[in-house]
Amino acid sequence: MDEKFYVGWGTLALINAGLAQGKNRSGLNWFILSLFLGPIATFILVAFMDKR
Repeated sequence: MDEKFYVGWGTLALINAGLAQGKNRSGLNWFILSLFLGPIATFILVAFMDKR
């Protein structure tokens, strides 16, 4: 696959980790989950996770 795809996917995982930490969730767990789920994890974070 194209190298840019992996860079973008990794960047999205980092963004999701930051979003998760902003909602008082584990950034590391969401980073790892985002590596597998990608944009789906972003949607879950934004739509369903409230700030604790």
